[in-house]
Amino acid sequence: MRKFIIFILLFIFFSATFYTVDKYTVIKEYPRIQLITPTIIEPINLTKDEIDLGKASEKFYREYLEKTRFNGAMLVAKNGKIVFEKYAGYTHVLKGEPLDSSISFHLASVSKTFTAMGILKLWQDKLLDINDEVRNYLQNFPYEGITIRDLLSHRSGLPNYVHFMEKLGWDSHKILTNNQLLEFIIQNRKFLNAGRHNAYFDYCNTNYAMLALIIEKVSKTNYSTFMQETFFKPLGMKNSFVYLPEMQENVLPSYKFNNQLEKFNFLDAVYGDKNIYSTVRDMLKWDLAISGGKLFSNETLAEAFKGYSYEHRGIRNYGLGWRLYEMPSGKKIIYHNGWWHGNNTVFSRLPSDSTTIIVLGNKFNRSIYQAKKIIGIYEGYGLQFAEDE
Repeated sequence: MRKFIIFILLFIFFSATFYTVDKYTVIKEYPRIQLITPTIIEPINLTKDEIDLGKASEKFYREYLEKTRFNGAMLVAKNGKIVFEKYAGYTHVLKGEPLDSSISFHLASVSKTFTAMGILKLWQDKLLDINDEVRNYLQNFPYEGITIRDLLSHRSGLPNYVHFMEKLGWDSHKILTNNQLLEFIIQNRKFLNAGRHNAYFDYCNTNYAMLALIIEKVSKTNYSTFMQETFFKPLGMKNSFVYLPEMQENVLPSYKFNNQLEKFNFLDAVYGDKNIYSTVRDMLKWDLAISGGKLFSNETLAEAFKGYSYEHRGIRNYGLGWRLYEMPSGKKIIYHNGWWHGNNTVFSRLPSDSTTIIVLGNKFNRSIYQAKKIIGIYEGYGLQFAEDE
């Protein structure tokens, strides 16, 4: 009888212990997001404003993209309704399958919008503080004072890994990972010419490679899974994914302007600053999710879309993962461009006019960056021709 009582007590003890551990795990697990697939409206029953936007988009396409042998996809929408959609070229530029709505393009630096909003989602859910120092999240990070906000707004003063890795001795035959980049920065701090944090804007891919590591640290999962579970799956972005090296033979290749293939190199495995693939229709879902009020609070969006760099006068600025044109009229163009190998991308949002312009190409074409000319049909913007990446 005594042995039976001891057995029961031990059973209760271990059951309570396992329950506590399991309960803790559930509490600490990053919260899953419910399916909130935005609705894309096909081009039917267009209003006059929507028809005019469609005509302006068609005119831009004919004059700037078609004439320069554009290889890619373009979509323009107003109020979530597609007013222009076009696919041109082939998967291998001169051959292969014709491009269509299911073909995923490398977003290049437009990927930064996902990394930034991933960080802001964790902040909104009170799982991190963007005003915390990076050192609180990345062990042995060698710079004091740099905050997550500094990384998001490109005000960290960190040098760009794209330019210093080979110069400081990294073997270009060895694929670089995010964790190796962090370790390289730690080991080579005295050779890196870092600037003062929060002193000036300096666009730098290193910032977003570090932000991806912070996402992994806080969410306790890898960057690819986080993006899939937090954004792509809940939003129904079925053709969006994070590139991994083992996908090299299966993703859409990119080409130089002369149709020569751009080869993968040792920098191609680093993510956060690039390496998200998507389609124009999936990107419209991303736009609708941002503006729809179901994924981000107004307070979060206000932080993302305000300028943080006013040391130089002008209308151009940078928010938290977003480039900005802040017009004297009070209107804003919230956008990001991208350029990696032969991939050029444009993702522009006009909240005041409920307009979205998306252009994705896999053959280098500088004319893609002229897409903001479409905005000339609206008052309060002017025409912008920036080619920033």
